[in-house]
Amino acid sequence: MAINKAVVPFSACIEIYLNRTIMNIIFYIILSAIVLEYIINAVASLLNLKNLGGNLPSGLEDICAEQEYQKTQRYTRTRTLFELATGTFTLILLLVFWLAGGFNLLDQAVRSWGFSAVISGLLYTGILAGAYSLLTLPFSIYATFVIEERFGFNRTTPVTFVSDLVKSLGLAVLFGAPLLAGLLTVFEYGGTWAWLYCWAGITAATLFMQYISPAWIMPLFNKFTPLEEGPLRQAIFEYARSVDFPLKNVFVMDGSRRSAKTNAFFTGFGRNKRIALFDTLISKHTTDELVAVLAHEIGHYKKKHILQGTVLSILHTGILLLLLSFFISSPPLHDAFFMQDLSVYTGIIFFGLLYTPIEMVLSIAIQAFSRKNEYEADRFAAETTTRPRVLSSALRKLAAANLSNLTPHPFYVFLNYSHPPLKQRIEAVEQTELSQR
Repeated sequence: MAINKAVVPFSACIEIYLNRTIMNIIFYIILSAIVLEYIINAVASLLNLKNLGGNLPSGLEDICAEQEYQKTQRYTRTRTLFELATGTFTLILLLVFWLAGGFNLLDQAVRSWGFSAVISGLLYTGILAGAYSLLTLPFSIYATFVIEERFGFNRTTPVTFVSDLVKSLGLAVLFGAPLLAGLLTVFEYGGTWAWLYCWAGITAATLFMQYISPAWIMPLFNKFTPLEEGPLRQAIFEYARSVDFPLKNVFVMDGSRRSAKTNAFFTGFGRNKRIALFDTLISKHTTDELVAVLAHEIGHYKKKHILQGTVLSILHTGILLLLLSFFISSPPLHDAFFMQDLSVYTGIIFFGLLYTPIEMVLSIAIQAFSRKNEYEADRFAAETTTRPRVLSSALRKLAAANLSNLTPHPFYVFLNYSHPPLKQRIEAVEQTELSQR
């Protein structure tokens, strides 16, 4: 009895072999990148822990009492170990879901519902994001109501915590879902230049969000009250006039509603730009120190750091979308995640994981750029207020109030710090003082 065998052309065999080889390469690249990133971050964290202990760093002896210094050490140790635990859980969760074929199982389930490609993409992404948020929610609860509570920072009530979650979900549905739907639609039907159309759309959406956020979105979470008339407001406006900064108002944000930590920030652009001081910051600093802190924030504006950051972010998005266009429908990339079918929405997710090593390198560069900008803003504040020691005093109080780590390991700083360590900032400010003499 003859047995019929399908004859596979030699060229097809070569193509299958190459696809499988590429799939294996991509699989191991992504797996290695994810694991390597975890190992690098873990090593940095362990080095940071090893750097704890000893006496207060030279030049910072007056920042706090020995008892408070030990508290900063305990806080850093607790937060670092917690971050290690969270990172380990996240890594295990991803690997188990991936290697068990979870991405494909979910995709087949969503496809069986019979929706269009765009709706299926929204559902697929939403289910993944929702499941991840639910699984990691206990970590967020523990961080807020156990760790922050233990060290005297937490002011968040359960009602506020739940309210924040609901509002964040609402904003994701209101703004995130349409943006994702547009991205999926354009990559589904836009052809060769889809990445360029998406770049233009995302850039416009980002600028729009930055413009409306100070006036419409941030007030959903915090109350912003114009700074009342008095010596502080007068001093701030006098300083703003001295550096030719068009200041219309300064706002006090009820940061104490959630935390005892102190901060200040500058956000937005155009007529919606906003400077805000946490109420906790105002309660712990003198008028001169608050002017120095605000001068630092104005320094970011005057030195065009915000504009530079926006431009870099736009360029980064463009490069990301261009690279995505080459991989979004790649069979080997989908094979690396054991997928039965190709789709735009899974291609976006898988490319995000493939992009991990590039993103890590870019993150390090962005952090270094940010630290440089912080030095420049400090120098601007020290020079324009003509009282560097006041800025130095404000920085010391900020670090003490927030239990900042005063002895971070250089490698941990290199990977994670957007601001220079306190000791280096103080030294730079003191150099400004010497140059003014």
